[in-house]
Amino acid sequence: MTGSGFARRGAETLHDGHVIRLVRATLEVPGGTTVEREIVEHPGAVSVVAVDDTGAVVLERQYRVALDTHILEIPAGKRDIAGEDPADTARRELLEETGLEATTWVQLAEFYNSPGFTDEHSTVFLATGLTQVGSDVQGPEEEAMEVVRVPIDEIPEMIARGELVDAKSIIGILLALRRLGR
Repeated sequence: MTGSGFARRGAETLHDGHVIRLVRATLEVPGGTTVEREIVEHPGAVSVVAVDDTGAVVLERQYRVALDTHILEIPAGKRDIAGEDPADTARRELLEETGLEATTWVQLAEFYNSPGFTDEHSTVFLATGLTQVGSDVQGPEEEAMEVVRVPIDEIPEMIARGELVDAKSIIGILLALRRLGR
């Protein structure tokens, strides 16, 4: 919102890592005082709701170090190739992680994951017309992950029971259910 009285006046890099950059931003607030806020800068991400001809969603059970457990998620990945179109990143990630290609792609939504502390922007796609062609997993987490298929109509109950807790997956699958008229 322009003219809100907030203005970012500078930023100091605290950490520049493989995936994220942590900065301490100086913010001028209404009234002219300044405060500092920590911000996680992220290159952005894509995720894919891949639905096969039987109506099953392709999910991955993958270890997540921040949670120190395995969780179910839709295929996803960071936008780590400069200038790559989000749809191309989604195609690449689906192939790398699951070995699947899709004939039909529809962008379902764009969203900010947690704008209170990060600028990470995500785009979620629906992919149908799936064909298994072989995977190219990247890293130990992907090497150890399990790809599972779950009937899409079972997903709302899985969410209600707390079996599917990943936000991008919930957003994407619920939008896919609507798009598919279910």
